[in-house]
Amino acid sequence: MSDGRFMAMALALGRRGQGRVWPNPAVGCVIVKEDRVVGRGWTQPGGRPHAEMVALTQAGQAARGATAFVTLEPCAHHGQTPPCAQALIDADIARCVIAVRDSDARVDGKGIKMLEAAGISVDLGTGEDEARADNSGFFCRTELGRPFVTLKLATSFDGRIATGTGESQWITGPEARRAVHAMRARHDAVMVGGGTARKDDPSLTVRDLGIADQPARVVISRRLDLPLMGQLARSAGVPPVILCHGQDADASLVQTWQDLGATLLPCRVKGAQLDPADILQQLGHHGLTRVFCEGGSALAASLLEADLVDELVGFTAGLIIGAEGLPGIGAMGLAQLRDAPRYRLKSTRAIGPDTLHIWARP
Repeated sequence: MSDGRFMAMALALGRRGQGRVWPNPAVGCVIVKEDRVVGRGWTQPGGRPHAEMVALTQAGQAARGATAFVTLEPCAHHGQTPPCAQALIDADIARCVIAVRDSDARVDGKGIKMLEAAGISVDLGTGEDEARADNSGFFCRTELGRPFVTLKLATSFDGRIATGTGESQWITGPEARRAVHAMRARHDAVMVGGGTARKDDPSLTVRDLGIADQPARVVISRRLDLPLMGQLARSAGVPPVILCHGQDADASLVQTWQDLGATLLPCRVKGAQLDPADILQQLGHHGLTRVFCEGGSALAASLLEADLVDELVGFTAGLIIGAEGLPGIGAMGLAQLRDAPRYRLKSTRAIGPDTLHIWARP
């Protein structure tokens, strides 16, 4: 039996839940007996049922004496459903291979102890690096209290996101735009600043990919001075619209947006703008684990300055706009290069006529 091969299958299954299962992790599970897969599952939209329950249901009696490959430690607490560790015990699983331990305080080794106490052989660590990366948002939320933040920029070769007159459609080609929609679909929410919402009137939805479960839409606007006849206002209920605003926002606007179906999250004000750290803490408390930030430049700068960006995704086009164009990142007040945020290049590839480059924390 190849543990690595079956865990790779479980990891691939788990990724199907990315962007659809928050606040839960996106877990995959494969049940194997006599080197044959008898059950498989992944966390379902909304977070229930869990991957283990789906796989055990499919396996039925064949689960007795089998091996379960799970990408995250099975839960050990009673939530909306009984513990998955107990379900594996009740199914008479003989062995459980777990990629990574769950850092949620309600689990954090308790699931492993339950399995071992029931006489089930447990192996931990197969596929750990991939499992931790796949659920980086879940770990970020449980350990730091905030979602994992991906900052996406689509710029000209000289780092501009619009001309001096504000024209921005389209800097990159259709292949890059389609890739952005695929990235949106793997995140819990798409986030923009209030300036972008006012200027572009975006829908922030995933289009042309045929997905049923859309990410939430997050807008950062201290005073809630957003278009009440725009696309977000007209569709504030489904998919969810989450508005992060200052505690000094006009109460009548708060009520208006609530009446439209939006979720309102009051956040702390720092200086003249919302505190980015508190914004992310509020979003984490709301359950979000992975946020895809698409600007604008001021929001991007505030997140970078506060060291809150975990991954950079850049689409660079081969055109030049010049100094009068709008920069992708707003002012950060840097005087020395040693103070500039630095990231490690993960990958780069051509996508249509453009270049996609992805950077991670060092």
